[in-house]
Amino acid sequence: MARVFNFSAGPAVLPEAVLVQAAQEMLDYGGTGTSVMEMSHRSKTFIDIHARAESDLRELLAIPKNYKVLFMHGGAAGQFGIIPMNLLGGLNANEARADYVNTGQWSKKAISEAKKFCKVNVAASSEDQNFTYAPVQSTWKLDPNAAYVHYTSNETIGGVEFNWIPETGAVPLVVDASSHILSRPLDVSRFGLIYAGAQKNIGPAGMAIVIVRDDLLGNAMPITPEVFNYKVQAEADSMINTPSTYSIYMAGLVFQWLKKQGGVAAMEKVNIAKAKLIYDYLDQSEFYQSPVNREDRSRMNVPFRLRSEALDGAFLKESKAAGLIELKGHRSVGGMRASIYNAMPVEGVQALVAFMRDFEKRQG
Repeated sequence: MARVFNFSAGPAVLPEAVLVQAAQEMLDYGGTGTSVMEMSHRSKTFIDIHARAESDLRELLAIPKNYKVLFMHGGAAGQFGIIPMNLLGGLNANEARADYVNTGQWSKKAISEAKKFCKVNVAASSEDQNFTYAPVQSTWKLDPNAAYVHYTSNETIGGVEFNWIPETGAVPLVVDASSHILSRPLDVSRFGLIYAGAQKNIGPAGMAIVIVRDDLLGNAMPITPEVFNYKVQAEADSMINTPSTYSIYMAGLVFQWLKKQGGVAAMEKVNIAKAKLIYDYLDQSEFYQSPVNREDRSRMNVPFRLRSEALDGAFLKESKAAGLIELKGHRSVGGMRASIYNAMPVEGVQALVAFMRDFEKRQG
C-alpha cells in the first residue's frame, strides 16, 4: 500500500527515512540480537543511544551548558502539573502564584492544572476573539511576584503561533513548545524552562522533553513524586525508573535526520515555504477562509474553513480518497486543519493545495 500524506496534529507524521531505519533495526539493533524495545535501560548500548539523543538535541537547539535535558513520561499534558510542583516548592500557599497567558485549549488546560497548586494570574488572553491571535506584550498584566510566566508558543488546535519571545525580566519564562519545537531556531537562554510533547516534531507519543535551567532545580514541593522531580531526574540522567526507551531511541533517529537536513535553520526555510503555499492559496480564495490573524499564523498547524459546513463531509471523504488524511479540525473548533510538521514533505503540501483548488473548482 502506498504511503499517504498524513496531516494529523499528533501523533503525527514521522520522517520516512526514520521509519525505514527503525524497521531495519527492529529485530536486531546494532548486532545485539535484540530490539531496542527489549533492551535494558541500564545496558551500555542503550546508555549510548540516550547520550547521543541528548547530545544531538543540544547541538540542534544550541542548548547552553547550564541547562539540563530531561526525557520524561506523561507527554506535555503531564507537565501542566509537574511544572508548578517543581517551581513553587519554596513558597507557602499564600505566596505561590504564577502568570499564564491564555491563547487556546492547551493554555486553558495548563491554567486549570496550575490552579491546583497556586494562585494563577491570567496575564493576557485572546479568548475575546475566539483565540485567533497572540496578545501583544504591551497588553500583558504581569504579577511582579509570580514564580514564573507560562505561555504556549504554538496552539495546535487554533493555529496561533508566537513569532516572538516575551520579555519577563528576572521572572523565569516557561513555554509549552510542543507544536513547533525544532521547526525554527530558538534562543534557549531566554527561557527558564522549555517543554514539549514528543508526538509532533520529535517522535512517538507518550514522552515529554524538558529543558530546564540549573538554578530552577531543587525547588520541588514535598508532595512531588521523585519520578516527576526535575532535580532527581537530572541527577539520574532521566533514569530514576525505566524511561520511555523506544521513544528516546526514535527521537534520537529524528534528531539525526534533522542534522542531515541541515539542522533547524535549514528546516525553518522549508517550513516557511510549506506554510506560504497554503496561506497564499487561502488568501486568494473566496471558497476557503483562514480564521487566524495574519501576523500570528502558525507554520505548523493551519486551520481553515470551507464556504459552507455542509461541504465538510464531502471534502474529508474526497481528500482521504486522494491520499490526504487527518484533515478534520479539532472537535472544539470544527472546520479543517492541516498540520505540516517537519516530516511533512513539500510534495504533501503541494498535493493538498492542488486538491483544495480542484475541490473549489468543482463545488464553487
